[in-house]
Amino acid sequence: MKNRVFLLMIIFSVIIISNVGFSAEVEIALEAELANVIEEPMVIAEDKLVSDGKYVWMEGEPLAGGGDQGWVEFIINIPESGKYAVWGHTFAWDGNSDSFWVTWQPADPDENAQQTKNTQYRWSIGTKNVWHWDRINHWLNAGTFDREWKFDQAGETVLRIAVREDATKLDAIFVTSDEKAVDAGAANVRLPTDEDRKRQVSGLAVDAKGKVTTTWGSLKKAY
Repeated sequence: MKNRVFLLMIIFSVIIISNVGFSAEVEIALEAELANVIEEPMVIAEDKLVSDGKYVWMEGEPLAGGGDQGWVEFIINIPESGKYAVWGHTFAWDGNSDSFWVTWQPADPDENAQQTKNTQYRWSIGTKNVWHWDRINHWLNAGTFDREWKFDQAGETVLRIAVREDATKLDAIFVTSDEKAVDAGAANVRLPTDEDRKRQVSGLAVDAKGKVTTTWGSLKKAY
């Protein structure tokens, strides 16, 4: 009798597990200086306080209005369809150096936000004068709201983070399928590890100076 009850319990557990299933969050950590494309005048700079000691920016003093020139692009292989959020490890000196333009295709249209000035793609990182994590948002005239992107299928996507204001700094990005997390802790945000960096640049050469447009091609599908 006991053996029969035990067997029934096992069968019942298997049925529950098979019906509920498991779905791990997608988490991808990438270095900004290892982006697939670095377009002048955005360049690589050094800071011992950041991940792997490097970050990207349009170098210079914070200026009202900004330069609207240069960008970095990440070719990201999304492993499954669904909704995603992106966090950035960023630094802003003041209110004249605290924003980027961000598009992520194919969820976003093929639009040059530096030219159109479409506020749907304006990301306000917050003026904290310290390195911090900030979720990419819509900085609209009516307020600031967290962004999320929906991809109908797995595959290659292109994330562009473009200069809006001079001197805004970007160290790393963190892509997650946990688009409902309200803060960096809840989203399990982290800086890239050595293993993350190996996956990001496996088989690709790095131009450490970052002074010219550098195109490395698609990332290997390692995620």
